[in-house]
Amino acid sequence: MSMNFRKPMAAAFAAIIASAYAGAGDIQLMEPMMENPGTLMEALQGRSSCRSFLPDTLSTREMSDLLWAAFGINRPETGGRTAPSALNHQEMDIYVATAEGTYLYDPAANTLRMTGSTDIRALTGMQPFVAEAPVNLVLVADFSRMGFRGREVGDDERLFFAACDAGFICQNVYLYCAVNGLAAVVRAGMDKAALREALGLRPEQHLILAQTIGRPAPL
Repeated sequence: MSMNFRKPMAAAFAAIIASAYAGAGDIQLMEPMMENPGTLMEALQGRSSCRSFLPDTLSTREMSDLLWAAFGINRPETGGRTAPSALNHQEMDIYVATAEGTYLYDPAANTLRMTGSTDIRALTGMQPFVAEAPVNLVLVADFSRMGFRGREVGDDERLFFAACDAGFICQNVYLYCAVNGLAAVVRAGMDKAALREALGLRPEQHLILAQTIGRPAPL
């Protein structure tokens, strides 16, 4: 059997397994569309922040490509991601708040795992638009994954590295949106106590940033 034949078979088998283990509210994402139009220079030229969004939902294709661009796996043989992280801790989790509920992005299974059926978009920020935009990403750092190879570090240092890693992810999202007709804005202001409770975070999980995504409303 040739390698070219085994690869599609392996991918199909993985998709079947992922589907079998997905919960009732989970969303199986699509493989990233690598032929996406737009050059890096065009993305940089078009990158901007927007605070006025249409309520239109994003398609599964858009969500799949958006999340892969944010922090998906681009090197399956090593588990490497599209955004760097300090010492390859990969400590960042992406929660996705929509009108239908809240999901956790699982890049290994390429799936959105439903974590709650309540619309918590309004809790992800202080501005009114967060409750109406279709998607709010919440970036959460799990400090328990951030070992420093025998060196003792405090939470302040972990927070610094996590903030840097969250910035890389948010910039990936900005660049994806810039060449795909979407708008985004990154935000730090949120009611952290209420949002932590709504997401059911553990003590070692820390809210870092949020980012709103949708179609820009006409000015």
